[in-house]
Amino acid sequence: MGQGQKGSSDKEEKKKKRDESPAPEDSHKCRVCRFPLLVALLQLLLGAAVTVVAFLMLAISPSLMARETPHWAGIILCLVSILGLILYCINYHPDERSSIQFIAKLLYFVLCTIGLVISVLVIAFSGHHYSQTGSFRCQQAGEDCVCRLDQEDPIARTFTYEGVSDCEVITGTLTLYFLLQIVLNLLQAVVCAIGAFIMWKHRYQVFFAGLQIGSSSSQWQNV
Repeated sequence: MGQGQKGSSDKEEKKKKRDESPAPEDSHKCRVCRFPLLVALLQLLLGAAVTVVAFLMLAISPSLMARETPHWAGIILCLVSILGLILYCINYHPDERSSIQFIAKLLYFVLCTIGLVISVLVIAFSGHHYSQTGSFRCQQAGEDCVCRLDQEDPIARTFTYEGVSDCEVITGTLTLYFLLQIVLNLLQAVVCAIGAFIMWKHRYQVFFAGLQIGSSSSQWQNV
């Protein structure tokens, strides 16, 4: 009689725990919103936008330096997004269930952190050049455009942009592209920070915090 009551009470306890557990995620509900798919798609779109804007800037004048046209940053971030899509395709779980998933998650975390640093560097360079080109005083010199920060200063630094037939492109269009790079890379930095934080949270914020002593045996409680 006692064993029958004990068995029924165990079944009721298991059923209660099962009812209190969170419902499984519906695979057909907002699949795009699932991590890391949404983060990877945003990284891909922003990385492609950064690359396109950089090549548009390079088309203005071939004398622009690499730090002024950060197409390299956009390409790197596109590669980061591809790894995020691969991680989604191998059935992402917060806890590692295979060595492949562990390696992919580690690489994605590291690359998201690198992407964050790269985006901050591009923001710094673009902000500097944005303020600089906004103060330019330019003159046409044949097929080139020669710009100075102060026309009255004879020893002021001179910037020569080759292949520019209209100096308004430097003081107008190029300045707008620098501002666009600041906005895009700021968004990219936020997305990379979110991706790295979620990966860290899933990996390290789950820990054992004490003992739960039951009637029959003691077991760890995962919180």
